[in-house]
Amino acid sequence: MDLATVIGIVSAFALVLIAMTLGGSILMFIDIPSMLIVVGGTIGVTLVNYPLRDVLKVVGIVKHVFFQKLVGVPQIIAQFVEFATKARREGILALEGSMKEVDDPFLSKGLQLTIDGLEPNNIKEILETEIDYVAERHRLGAEIFLTMGTFAPALGMIGTLIGLVQMLANLSDPSTIGPAMAVAIITTFYGAVLANMVFLPMSGKLKNRSQEEVMVKEIMLNGILSIARGDNPRVIEQKLHSFLPPAMRQSVFK
Repeated sequence: MDLATVIGIVSAFALVLIAMTLGGSILMFIDIPSMLIVVGGTIGVTLVNYPLRDVLKVVGIVKHVFFQKLVGVPQIIAQFVEFATKARREGILALEGSMKEVDDPFLSKGLQLTIDGLEPNNIKEILETEIDYVAERHRLGAEIFLTMGTFAPALGMIGTLIGLVQMLANLSDPSTIGPAMAVAIITTFYGAVLANMVFLPMSGKLKNRSQEEVMVKEIMLNGILSIARGDNPRVIEQKLHSFLPPAMRQSVFK
């Protein structure tokens, strides 16, 4: 569970709700027709913009906003030094016994290709394709949320225009002007809340998650290729440390 995401969403909505209740009853902010215009309209135009299969994929991608937990890079580097040391002492086939310790599918696949004796160039081609696919999948998810964040305020404005038209059509009854104006404005409120407190932050989080995951996989790729080439464990450590800022570099060798 990503505490930053949970704390951010809960605190943002809590503060807005507190501000709403301080100004009067929260019930005045609830309007079903306005919700239908903004929520239903945003989903509808998103389906127009993207194929159904891509929109449905977003449901699975959303979990990365809340639950994705990446392994620490220093631990990954230490693990590669251990693998490289074992491979140099006992041979590359000895790594087959270490496969049980590997939980990451990408790392497991790379090590298996190395154990199977594929050339480093072939391993690089296969794993780089997989990295590109992961980056594209996350890019699509972030792009869809960004699109929804763009559409939601626009649908809110459409709802506002609908409310204004209805209000102007009943100017002969002054008692209806205030409630009609409130309903007209509340659709803009819904659109702004969805865009700025849900869709756009999720898009930004997915972009950050994608960058983090791609960097980790790039480190793994370089470590796997170094082992396949038979590089010295110290050399491998120095190569992988180049991905980290100096303050985070912790050498296994004392």
